[in-house]
Amino acid sequence: MTLSLAGVHIAVTRPPEQATKLTAAIIGAGGAVISFPLLDIKGLEDLTAFNAAVTPLSQFDWAVFISTNAVQHGMPLLQQAGISPSLKFAAIGPTTAASLQSYGVAEVLTPSERFDSEALLALPELQYMQGQRVLIVRGVGGRELLADTLKQRGAEVVFGECYRRVNPQSSAQRLQQAYAQGQLHGIVVTSTEALRFLLALAGDGDWLKATPLFVNHARIAEQARASGLTAFSADQSGDVAMLSLLKTHLSPIAG
Repeated sequence: MTLSLAGVHIAVTRPPEQATKLTAAIIGAGGAVISFPLLDIKGLEDLTAFNAAVTPLSQFDWAVFISTNAVQHGMPLLQQAGISPSLKFAAIGPTTAASLQSYGVAEVLTPSERFDSEALLALPELQYMQGQRVLIVRGVGGRELLADTLKQRGAEVVFGECYRRVNPQSSAQRLQQAYAQGQLHGIVVTSTEALRFLLALAGDGDWLKATPLFVNHARIAEQARASGLTAFSADQSGDVAMLSLLKTHLSPIAG
């Protein structure tokens, strides 16, 4: 068996519990993984605003979930509020849809190719939204494109914010040291928040500009390049596509 990533050191910035398959795949290809999570998801201690936003739940025609974290933190709360059989569900991508299905949701509107707000908004079911009330379940903050566009199409939009994203790292010294020792060949970044935290930790460090990023969405790549970084984007989401991207660009340095 050819170990196409032998001797290659790759930092993975996803939360460990969400990176197990990718980590195993990299190691299986001969690579070494530096676990450097840049995101930690915390449920909100005070859910007063969330409960007020979703009460009564029967007022909504659609519930849109922007991540698996939104499902995991939001669905138990919606179930407590009482989900109407007429409520329609939408998800940003297949992983989020699968998470909804694990809660017994049979039908979930999901894009079939790109998995982002733009692709979801392109679906015919969300074009004519006059008089529709939409609940967007998400973390604190985030992009406004989905809500703004649905409002322009006539919908009333309410945010149900049920978690927050925090950076568990206080410095990037571990990555900087790995780079100095020739043991950092790439960094996997799979969210705009993680990229923002990474840039903040690195400051003006040249080591980051010299280390390629491997991302799962063109938007993240664009933001990285705008900050002077080198970024390669997978053509689709998922661990298989990410591993293929890593092999394509890092196999030449393996050995």
